[in-house]
Amino acid sequence: MARPTWTGTISFALLSVPVKLYTAQRQKDISFNQLERSTGARIKQKRVSSVSGEDVATEEIVKGYDLGGGRYVLVEQDELDAIAPRDATNEKTIQILDFVDIADIDPLYYEKAYYIAPDKGGARPYALLVRAMKETNKVAIAKVVMRTKEYLAAIRPVGTFLCLETMLYNDEVVDPTEIDGLPDDEPVIAQKELEMAKMLVETSTSAFDPSQYRDEYRRKVEELLEAKAEGRTIDAPAPVTEGKVVDLMAALEASLAAAQARKAS
Repeated sequence: MARPTWTGTISFALLSVPVKLYTAQRQKDISFNQLERSTGARIKQKRVSSVSGEDVATEEIVKGYDLGGGRYVLVEQDELDAIAPRDATNEKTIQILDFVDIADIDPLYYEKAYYIAPDKGGARPYALLVRAMKETNKVAIAKVVMRTKEYLAAIRPVGTFLCLETMLYNDEVVDPTEIDGLPDDEPVIAQKELEMAKMLVETSTSAFDPSQYRDEYRRKVEELLEAKAEGRTIDAPAPVTEGKVVDLMAALEASLAAAQARKAS
């Protein structure tokens, strides 16, 4: 069984809901260790001075903020601990600040998701909050401190339960005006091309089913590792070469025909 990563209460006005947070995501990247080819021995990372080349003892390592030009500000851990965010009530609390329409939140702001489960004595107020948010179609904006960091978060109803998603602050989202190459305006699009593109989108539209999508690269890596562990070899496939699309209308027509064929099969 999954274990909660955080326990506390959701606080809104005079309403207090005891809850537990559970991680809602589990990334499945394949990790590798660095080995010496000739012996298979693990490679260890050493902490050495960039000036002397000598090993540095753990107690001699401090945090430093780079000011540029080789200049650093040294910061002690107790200095950071003194200003670390703490719950004003000395209790673990998810403090609801506002309610907003979900359409008002750009997905760029979402970070990591957690399931919120009611804790002892919290079933009825939890269900009440879920029902009220569903029927008003609102999302709660809240703040919560986890592991000495203060997070902005969005709480939204999903079926019969709540989901909390930590969010980036506004200054953590890159302003698109800083990006070279993003179009300032739309080029002239022929109406026939637009109609064909819309037909392609409509023909390719289906209900979202996350189970039908797989990480094909991870699957191939797993097959490679299994084969090598068993002493087998896998021939590398020939690289795929894609032709350059020249005629936009021809590409649209061919894509639409292929999409219609897929849907008919």
